[in-house]
Order: sequence, then C-alpha cells, then structure tokens
Amino acid sequence: MVLTPDSKSLMQRLDQRSRDIFKEIVEGYLTTGDPVGSRTLSKGVIALSPASIRNVMADLTDLGLLDAPHISAGRAPTHKGLRLFVDGFLEIGEPSGADKREIDERLRGAGSDLEAILGEASGILSGLTGGAGLVASPTRDTAVRHVEFIPLAGGEALCVLVTEDGDVENRLVKVPDGLPVTTLIEAGNYLSTRMKGRTLAEAAVDVREEISSRRAALDAAASSLVEAGLAQWSGDAPGRGRSLIVRGRANLLEDAKVAGDLDRVRQLFNELERQQSLLDILDTTREADGVRLFIGAENQLFPLSGSSVIVAPYMGGSKHVIGALGVIGPTRLNYARVIPMVDYTAKVIGEILAARRAKDGK
Repeated sequence: MVLTPDSKSLMQRLDQRSRDIFKEIVEGYLTTGDPVGSRTLSKGVIALSPASIRNVMADLTDLGLLDAPHISAGRAPTHKGLRLFVDGFLEIGEPSGADKREIDERLRGAGSDLEAILGEASGILSGLTGGAGLVASPTRDTAVRHVEFIPLAGGEALCVLVTEDGDVENRLVKVPDGLPVTTLIEAGNYLSTRMKGRTLAEAAVDVREEISSRRAALDAAASSLVEAGLAQWSGDAPGRGRSLIVRGRANLLEDAKVAGDLDRVRQLFNELERQQSLLDILDTTREADGVRLFIGAENQLFPLSGSSVIVAPYMGGSKHVIGALGVIGPTRLNYARVIPMVDYTAKVIGEILAARRAKDGK
C-alpha cells in the first residue's frame, strides 16, 4: 500500500511511542473485534504505565484515529485509523501455502466454462475470508472470432460465441419448432462474418441497422434468430448481459449477530441487491494497478454499513483487464491475509484465461 496524502500527514504527526501504541491497538482489535484497554497494553509489549498509555490514547483519539465504542477505557480504530494502519503499518506478503493450494486446485478444477470458474472464485473468497465474495463477469469488449447456432431439442438452440481471447460462452435462444438447420447455419455465418475482429458492441449496431433497413441478405427466420442472439449477448434480454456473482451473504449475517449490529447488515443486504451499483464499484479497479481497498465511508456504495471492500482486477487471455473480484466484510477484516488472497485469486484467473487462449492457438 502507498501512503495517501492524509496518511502521510498523520504519520508525520506521530512519534515512535504513539505509533507503537496505535499499532498494538489496531492489531488487537482486528484479532478480537473488541476495544483494547491501557492495562492490556501495559501487560504486553508496551513498557509504559496504564496512565501514560491513556495519555497517548487520548492524543490518538483527538486525531480521529481511535474511538471509544463503549463507556470504558478501551479504544478501537476509526475508519480513518484503519486507513492509516493499512497504508502505513500493514505488512502484506504472499498468501499462505495452504491458501494458494486451495485457490489453485479449486479454480483449475472448475472446468472450462468461464461462469463456473467465476462462481468458484466467489465461493473461494467467501470461504477463506469469512466475508462475502464478489465477482463481476467480464465486460464484453473483446473482439469476436466466431458465432454459431447449434440446434437442440424442445424449440431451443445454443448460441455459441468465441472471442479472440479464446473464451467460449453459450446462451440458449428460443427457435420455432421445425426450424431448418440451414437457417441456423445461415444466421451463424452471417454474424461471424459481420462480427469477426470487432467487439460485440461495435458490430451489433451495424448488424441491427442492416436488418432494420432490409439490407441483410437474410430471410425472416434467420433475421429473427440473429436478433435473438444479439439480445442475449448484448444484455438486452432479461437477466442477460453482465452479472454479479455473490457468495457468502450468510457470513455477514453471522458476524452481525456476534456484533449485535443486524441493522447494519440489513442495509448492506439491500445494497447488495443493487447489482449495477456494485458492478460500477468493482469496475473502478479496471484502471487500477493491483488491489484497491475501501474502508467504511470511503466506499460510496456502503458509506454507512461499517464495511470494507477489497477488490482486484482480473485479466483476459489478451492480458487486458476484463473484470474484477473482491470481498466485502466488516472493517475488522484480516487485511494482511485477505488483500494478498484477493490479488492471488485474480492472478490465477488471469493465468487460466491465458492458458485457454494459448490452447486455442491464439
């Protein structure tokens, strides 16, 4: 983490004694979830009397770094204090060997379907961190290589889209009973020709204009099929387009029961239903270099929920950012463990997508 201007200014105002006491308080709070008192510190590594420690705690409170949640001598870090701790004191290394093995084995064993891989990633993050895992499906800004319609039983066809990254995504579309296979082939060939080397968004506008102006050399059945495929892929169809995969909401509820703060989590659950807002938050990582952390009010989506969100971008097979994943949980998350875990999970997904592309010879 890099010191923000505010954190840098605060660090300059703290002498070594204040830094040591502040660090012990935050680490104690993150470990237990409880405020840390002066007597506890005096019995530990801080070789000062409780009275001297309380004086320093009062100064830290005046700076807005600590707060007294209850009527006691104990102090807990504020969101401002947690930001300073993460920026200036936290030592972030690699995930543990056990965490790496579990992430690797589960992600690489999830199969070749991208949605299955992303769903597994969300579950992994939830299970290993004790928060809720968040994964945003990729933006479809990768050039298309091939489109194909495959007939199925029951009045359906499988619309298959292959990107230049080597990603293969499938969508079911309704088709009239008895639709000739030649119509499916015609629609697939038409879309492949118009979309090859272009992004879905770029090609969809031209394809729809051709169809609406009747310049497309397609009969009515093939035109309808092309429209259906575009609707599925562009997100115009209900429930399609980009999605947010959330796993582990129950973890947030259990933590709230322990903390006696169910109202906060009810509010958080309501916000989790605002999928587009969450996608917007995750998308802020697309231009970031590595992991981003939002603590409390720093996160515009959950300013009052007392939550932290840790997010990282993941790359597609062409080594450009296509999506993001992360964890949301209480502000007393184990940042030293969760931050590298989120970063590592994003990197493994990127490796999997790159390997898929190489396997396809692209």
